[in-house]
Amino acid sequence: MNKHISYKLDQLFVEDVAVSEMTSKMRTPFYVYSRTSIKDNFDRFTRSFKGLDSIICYSVKANSNLSVLETIAKLQGGADVVSLGEYRRALKAGIDQKRIVFSGVGKQDFEIAEALKSSLLQFNIESVSELESINKIAVSLNKQAPIAFRVNPDIDAGTHENISTGKADNKFGIPIDKAKEVYQYANKLEKIKIVGIDVHIGSQISNLNAFRQTFEHLAKLIDELKNINIHLENIDIGGGLGIKYRDEDLEPDLQEYSALVKKILGHLNCRIIFEPGRYIVGNCGILVTKVLYKKTSQNKNFLITDAGMNDFSRTALYGATHKLIPLYKKKSGKSEIFDVVGPVCESTDTFLKNYLVEGAETGDFLAFLDVGAYGAVLSSEYNTRPLVPEIMVYNKRYELVRSRPTYEEIFDRETMPNWE
Repeated sequence: MNKHISYKLDQLFVEDVAVSEMTSKMRTPFYVYSRTSIKDNFDRFTRSFKGLDSIICYSVKANSNLSVLETIAKLQGGADVVSLGEYRRALKAGIDQKRIVFSGVGKQDFEIAEALKSSLLQFNIESVSELESINKIAVSLNKQAPIAFRVNPDIDAGTHENISTGKADNKFGIPIDKAKEVYQYANKLEKIKIVGIDVHIGSQISNLNAFRQTFEHLAKLIDELKNINIHLENIDIGGGLGIKYRDEDLEPDLQEYSALVKKILGHLNCRIIFEPGRYIVGNCGILVTKVLYKKTSQNKNFLITDAGMNDFSRTALYGATHKLIPLYKKKSGKSEIFDVVGPVCESTDTFLKNYLVEGAETGDFLAFLDVGAYGAVLSSEYNTRPLVPEIMVYNKRYELVRSRPTYEEIFDRETMPNWE
């Protein structure tokens, strides 16, 4: 467990704040983030690549709360964004636009235009038609568009199929064997400035061999591009490093990963761009929930919580498993096997199956661990359940960094036309 999310005298703390202090003042469920954990993870990543010309462009889609982005900005980090909304969030949080890369397969004209006007590090381009669209917009604005092509190396990262992005049958990138001719075509376009190359093969990767193969393909292609006088400034190698959700999960060794990058790509005289997301924020967050009911059916014991799949959807989307722990360690209490489920009217609203829970009773508070990435950002108001609050802790202080909307605020976004 993250050292900044731990028990003190059998009570769960985030940094120096007891989670029970928050539950006494705010209705569950809610997310809690440790700012120190984010800083520690970012600093650890930075130290691992000391001596390498590099930039960390945090993957905003992992957790886009402004308090998280402000923390990244204070650490001199950049951002990897996939929408104009994320781009604007990064700027609002204080991230330098020259440290922002704009990724995604479906950039829209208005998004491209605004990013060009404001400036950015590079567009990571995923198709020839996107290239032509960006050039057309750049011509109309009389702006140079800095671009990198995202290449697809057709490598299986060995991760869940829903978060695999580097195989030939995924929608991402340009086939690597077509990349040379695409670069040559781009080099002839009026307002296109080729600055780099990009790859991202998936998320939650534990096997470094997939990275090794990918980097070797990149190094070969970069040499081929040099031979036709196309010289790159940036090598964007994406993110994807996994974290340890369960005891049996394998966590990649950051030092081994660093050595791999330096050995295969370090001699190419390019700046390396990293896009970590989960690695920076994954273990920094918890989702605090309350036991509403205990229920026994013919074959199962159910623990029904006030958090639902609309609040946290990784289990429904990816079959993910997150540890569940009590806010108080009880001196005595019978541990039982439960399916831990939420209140949403869907069978996929199930967080854990056949899970041993220590002495849980109606009204007890529990916490799902390692939910800092792809938690709140994927939440919705399904079943007209308001988005849950987010809280950030720093040392002995905590602040509400996203409030729960009222029902009236939800309804005010909608209208009932007068058809009479």
